Amino acid sequence: MTTTNSSPAATAPPSLRLARERFLSGRPLPCGVPEEVVAAWRRARFFGVPHDLEEPAVAPPRPVESALLGAARPVLDRIVPALGADRSLLVLTDERLRVLWTAGSLPGLDPCPVLSEQEVGNNSAALALRMRRRAEVHGPEHFLDRWQDVSAVSVPVLAPEGGRVVGTLTVASPASRLGTARSPHPQAALAEAAAAAVETELRARAGRAERVLLDAYVRAAGGSGRAVADDAAADRAVADRAVVALDGRNRLISDSAQQLLTPEVLEALERTAVSARQTDAVREVGQPEGTGVPEPPMVPELPEGAGSVARIDPVRLDGVVIGIVAVLEPLAGPVPSVPAVPRPPCSLTGSSVSWRHAVGRAVELARSPEPLLLTGERGTGKSALALELLGTAARAAVEIADAAQDPGLERALPTWPAGRPLLLRHAERLAQPGVAALNSLLDTHPDTRLLITYTPGAPVGPCLQRLLDKLSARSVPLPPLRERTEDIRELLPALAPRPAPGQPPLTWTLDALRALERYPWPGNVTELAHVVRALAEHRRMSGPVRRAELPDAVREGPAARPLSPMEHAERAAILEALRRHGGNKARAAAALGIGRATLYRKLRGYRV
Repeated sequence: MTTTNSSPAATAPPSLRLARERFLSGRPLPCGVPEEVVAAWRRARFFGVPHDLEEPAVAPPRPVESALLGAARPVLDRIVPALGADRSLLVLTDERLRVLWTAGSLPGLDPCPVLSEQEVGNNSAALALRMRRRAEVHGPEHFLDRWQDVSAVSVPVLAPEGGRVVGTLTVASPASRLGTARSPHPQAALAEAAAAAVETELRARAGRAERVLLDAYVRAAGGSGRAVADDAAADRAVADRAVVALDGRNRLISDSAQQLLTPEVLEALERTAVSARQTDAVREVGQPEGTGVPEPPMVPELPEGAGSVARIDPVRLDGVVIGIVAVLEPLAGPVPSVPAVPRPPCSLTGSSVSWRHAVGRAVELARSPEPLLLTGERGTGKSALALELLGTAARAAVEIADAAQDPGLERALPTWPAGRPLLLRHAERLAQPGVAALNSLLDTHPDTRLLITYTPGAPVGPCLQRLLDKLSARSVPLPPLRERTEDIRELLPALAPRPAPGQPPLTWTLDALRALERYPWPGNVTELAHVVRALAEHRRMSGPVRRAELPDAVREGPAARPLSPMEHAERAAILEALRRHGGNKARAAAALGIGRATLYRKLRGYRV
């Protein structure tokens, strides 16, 4: 499930406590302090976290019941009895590091409502969320005074589909010997096992919820009421009635409903589904199932001119609302035309933690005129985001230079009007004359709005490396699509061409969505856009896109192959090098004697 992210304290010198005291007082640090620890302290200072923080000024309320908490509670309740004798604290957070549940006790340690670095500084939960694997933080590695005698291990909890991080599980206990703590944490195995059990429970519940939603969809369409075997059977059962089933994440839409739906109506139904789940989660007393008492009707707020009315019925699993089924009926008379509502740009679409953090950081840095460096794999949307950061007014006047076509910038810079925004694409392709020209521009026009995109992987020369180091303080890495698969369902309507008047929007079966989320997308958002547009332009079928219509590579998913003994040994060596260097891939590659591009390729091949 996860791999160990060794704490820097495993090799930290005994003076780590003294180093922290010097850091807080602004004095020079002793030699040998792990750079990862110092960087974490600096981030805490940048976020304005006081080292003597006792408790937040205003404690935010704990989130209401969630799918993660519902799946985790029975698992964690079985673990709690083992915590008392060990003086340990067990903490569950969501993907935003909000504390959902705690158990156990640790003298002098009151649980915080939020464990983000912006609120409490360096901690294992924030590290595990960022690194997507087990993480440990010991004693003085923490920034807060009250955590100096605490050792903690955290494990990310992954969603059953797509592998996105939905939360973290942490075990905190007294640090045995400050400054000389050793990995793994004595309760690391407990944290790993608990996270695995929670993921298993999530997987079981997700499968049941989708099946219940699908059965309700078929019954509403006039089916037999029996469970159906697959999406194809559901499509055959749904013939004439305009039926839509939604749970805030999945969509099932009949062919007849396709003819009535507009993007605005579909969005209104999505809001109704989410509202039904949230309202049910906070209700004090619910109507038991099977009593025969009808529930009050749910009335969606459809946009004016929708041309249809909807009857809404909630879908329940174990007495809890998991979604809705809507039956649409057309109004008499012609359907009035509704003006199209502008869609948000694809470069800003996505609600995953990693994407929102990257976009928020880029927006914050773009407010000042200093250069901004956007890094990431090809196809992650660096250039599109850069143009969006410049704003609508400045976008028409922006000068675009492409180092892939002009490595020395001989054509772009001489014709560039001073004062106009400049977007430099593919900085990794810059030749030495281009680097020199760019350095000269930065010296002579320090207030130029300059945005640079850079794709890591290929070896760079010393001149370009110095330029990248110079810009590193104002750089924003964009996550690849495989690390934010929960955004795929939001990207699909944003990437699809607008339907012709009277035509329904492009929708997808559950099976097709699962295939899209399992595929690793080496070309990232650009590759996904090609697939969506090709389907929208060339498909001859009606109704939601089925899995069989997807390209072979996407439909079949990444092929798994057994590793040879040599590959197993190589994979173990890579994992050990990453552990020794705190997850730093550049240092791990140098220690192994291979290039970073080679290391990245092997990591992808071994699914590390």
